Amino acid sequence: MIRGIRGAIKVTNNVREEILESAGLMFAEAVQKNGVVPEQIVSVIFTVTPDINAAFPATAIRMLGEPWNQIASICCQEIPVPGFPDKMIRMLLTVETDKGLSEIYHPYLRGAEILRPDRTGTK
Repeated sequence: MIRGIRGAIKVTNNVREEILESAGLMFAEAVQKNGVVPEQIVSVIFTVTPDINAAFPATAIRMLGEPWNQIASICCQEIPVPGFPDKMIRMLLTVETDKGLSEIYHPYLRGAEILRPDRTGTK
């Protein structure tokens, strides 16, 4: 079965180190709490709000080295919807898993919980 793991994290500053640390944390939490190994990952899509441009969040995965740097990943910019919170990194991690929809943990971290309060703390 193919499943999507969603997540988001808010950054304080548009700074390379913070973007990479935050994206890495979100990705690591999704992988660890869902018991995912690299071979199960189909792809990762990161999106950022228009105020984030100091680094590509996907670089955080590539920095992990083999075999993580072989995972297909890409970054895109979010649609600038009026009223949407700023400085957000969002993720869609697509994986092969036997878990049911209600068993998937979706990490919403550091203030991003406001985007999906229905998924905060779910597993």
